[in-house]
Amino acid sequence: MRVRFPFLLPVAPEFAADLPEAVDLVVIGGGVIGVCTALYSARGGASVLLLEKGRVAAEQSSRNWGWIRVQGRDLAEIPVALEAQGLWTALDTECHGRLGLAQLGVAYLAGSEAEMAGFEGWLEAARGTGVSSRLMGRAEMAREMRYPHAGWCGGLLTPTDMKGEPWVAVPELARLAVSEGVTVRERCAVRGLDVVGGKVAGVVTEAGRVRCDRVVLAGGAWSSLFLRRHGVDIPQLSVRSTVCATGRVADLGVPASVDGEIAFRRRADGGYTLAPAGFAELYAGPDALRHLPVYLKLALSDAFDVRLREPQPAHWPDAFGTPRHWSGAEESPFERCRILDPGPNRARVTDLLERFPMLYPQVGKVAAQAAWGGMIDVLPDVVPVVDEVETLPGLVVCTGMCGHGFGAGPGFGRVTADLALGRDPGVSLERFRLGRFSDGSPLVPGPNI
Repeated sequence: MRVRFPFLLPVAPEFAADLPEAVDLVVIGGGVIGVCTALYSARGGASVLLLEKGRVAAEQSSRNWGWIRVQGRDLAEIPVALEAQGLWTALDTECHGRLGLAQLGVAYLAGSEAEMAGFEGWLEAARGTGVSSRLMGRAEMAREMRYPHAGWCGGLLTPTDMKGEPWVAVPELARLAVSEGVTVRERCAVRGLDVVGGKVAGVVTEAGRVRCDRVVLAGGAWSSLFLRRHGVDIPQLSVRSTVCATGRVADLGVPASVDGEIAFRRRADGGYTLAPAGFAELYAGPDALRHLPVYLKLALSDAFDVRLREPQPAHWPDAFGTPRHWSGAEESPFERCRILDPGPNRARVTDLLERFPMLYPQVGKVAAQAAWGGMIDVLPDVVPVVDEVETLPGLVVCTGMCGHGFGAGPGFGRVTADLALGRDPGVSLERFRLGRFSDGSPLVPGPNI
């Protein structure tokens, strides 16, 4: 049977609730962060409206690897990622096991002693945070990975790390949110904030105004464009990642894994999700050029394999023709591109399909049942912004997840909900301040392991 991926299919919106005149909180963006923020805000007693310009989870929240990991995260993210794993478990129970959750473990596989030293450095720094991670020597790695045809010399393993099925899980969480009182509306773009006396007083959508005094922006690759329209500048860019899915193959019985070339993990349908490790493509645009200086340190570190591509196509967030300013009465860029669907890098897909059987010949010749691209929202220090906007009281931003958003989604959603409701989030958000890009603070990149 051919694998079907709902986010690649042209289907009618599932969530089409009428717009209320007023709510306590509006959440902009129907990805995993937005959905979880809405859910936990409703549980906190707020009336909540979640607005999505296209479809719930149709962009990066359904196009990622599906890993729910603590391993390799920035030290400031670890408490949130650990909490997220507990929340995923609880949410899966509430959704009657429909999130595709499983504790597979996550393995980073080293091809050199230098890579092993990087793993060891992260593990030493992370000791005392509660992670279950451990180093594997060559012999243990071979046993854990079922004796692959590869030259790995060891690895880093976190046996308690997990996976979910993104294109299933996030819409399921949206249904849970609706069942708990959240109003969800797809194909309803927010054109801008309604600001009165310097404070948020509501949102202006393509379908009309909604009054509120609190807004959460969780717009992924679109967040910086929305913020710039309101005079808030963050150096967020988006890069294309490529992923493909095989049909059913033999179960290797190994953790979700990645080496210097390929990432792979088994899916609930019996296939494997494959992706090129650390590979991303940056399409040129005005913001990419404008923010280049702040990204130079990261680029020169040679820590990430980012390839520069041609200018962004029309209507993408950083296309040269995409307007940066518009009124609430005008069609916005969010209506011109309902779903940001960049397509995959076909050459990379071919490489993946050749590489996987080289590691594990028992899978035989594999074919891509589906292949796709996604735009990952990134920031120059590889950690997100989770903060209130000082110049726009009532606005909270959670964006720039740098490819970590799916796994940490419930954790950051809970934190963001508490911020929006004026509650103590219970974790330090100093590392995620919006002001770090403008107050002269040195930008210290997070780990790339």
